[in-house]
Amino acid sequence: MRTRRSVRSAHALAGALLAAALAVTGCSASGDGGASKAGDGQGVAADEKGAADAAPESGKQGAPGGTADRSAPSAPRPATEHIIRTASLTVRVKDVPTALDEARTATTNAGGYVGDETTRRDAVGDERTRVVLRVPVDAYDKVLAALEGTGTLVERNANAEDVTDQVVDVESRITSQRASVARIRELMDRATRLSDVVTLEGELSTRQADLESLLARQASLKDRTSLATITLTLSETPVKKEAKEDEEPGFLDALAGGWGVFLTLLLWLMLALGAVLPFAAVAALVVLVWSKLISLRVARRPRPGSAADGGSGTGPGPLPVAPPIPGRAPDAGNGDA
Repeated sequence: MRTRRSVRSAHALAGALLAAALAVTGCSASGDGGASKAGDGQGVAADEKGAADAAPESGKQGAPGGTADRSAPSAPRPATEHIIRTASLTVRVKDVPTALDEARTATTNAGGYVGDETTRRDAVGDERTRVVLRVPVDAYDKVLAALEGTGTLVERNANAEDVTDQVVDVESRITSQRASVARIRELMDRATRLSDVVTLEGELSTRQADLESLLARQASLKDRTSLATITLTLSETPVKKEAKEDEEPGFLDALAGGWGVFLTLLLWLMLALGAVLPFAAVAALVVLVWSKLISLRVARRPRPGSAADGGSGTGPGPLPVAPPIPGRAPDAGNGDA
C-alpha cells in the first residue's frame, strides 16, 4: 500500500512540475516578442559603452587606434611643410652692371640660378634692369639680405603661401590613379572579347592622361616649394636730378623747354610732310600726263585757211572773181574799148 501511494505521489509531483514548466515557457515566449528590440538596443549600447571605456585605456597604453582626447579628434599633419616663397625688391644703385654681377654671384653661391632678365635705358640715359632669381628655400633670407645690401632699398614685397594640403592631396590622388591604371591593365589581360578590349583601352587612356596631369602638377609644386622666386629691379641713382629738385626753374630752363617744343613741332611737321609726299608725287605725275595729252590734241587740229582743194596751204588763196554782167562787154584793162 505504501509503495502504491509513493508511486502515485511521484507521478502527481512530476505532472505538477511539467505544468509549471509549460506555464513558464509560455510566459517567456510571449514576453520575448515585445522585449526583443529593447534587449538588442541595450546589448548594442552595452557594446558601445564597453568599447568607449576601453578606448581611453588603449590610447593611454599606446594601442593602435587609441586617442588621447576623444572630444576633439584632429588629423595628423605631415612632418614636412610645403611653402611657396616669393619676393620682389627694388634697389637703387650707382652702377647697374656692377650690382647685377653681385646679385648673380650671391645667387650662384647659394645654389640657385638666374632666370629672365630685361635691361632698358630711358631717354635721359639711366639704366634699369629687371631680373628673376631662383634660390633654394634654405638660402632665401640670406640672399635677400645680400641683394638689399647692393644699394638703397626702395621697395620690398614678400609673400609665403602654404600649399602642404595641395601637395598631400596630389600625392594621394596619384597613388589612387596608379592603382586604378594597374586594375585596368589587369582587366585588359583577362579580357577575351574585342569589344571589352576596346572599352578598356579607352578607359586606360583616360586614366593615364589624368595621371600625367597629376604628375605635372606635382612637379610644378615641387619646383615652386623647393626654390624661392625673387624678382630684383635695379635702377641707377639720378644724381643731377636729385640736386635740382628743390631749385626753381629759370630762363635757361624755359629756353630749353621752348627749344624742345620747337624741335618736337618740327619733327611732327616733317612726319606730316613725309606722309603727304607720296600723294603729292602721284598728283603731280597725273597733272603732267594730262597736260601732255591736251597739248597733243591741240596740235592735231587743222588750221584755218588750209587748202582743202589741193593748195599748198602756205598762204591765203586767190580772191574770188565776180561773174560777168549780162549785156555788158568786159572791160579790157582800165581803158575804153
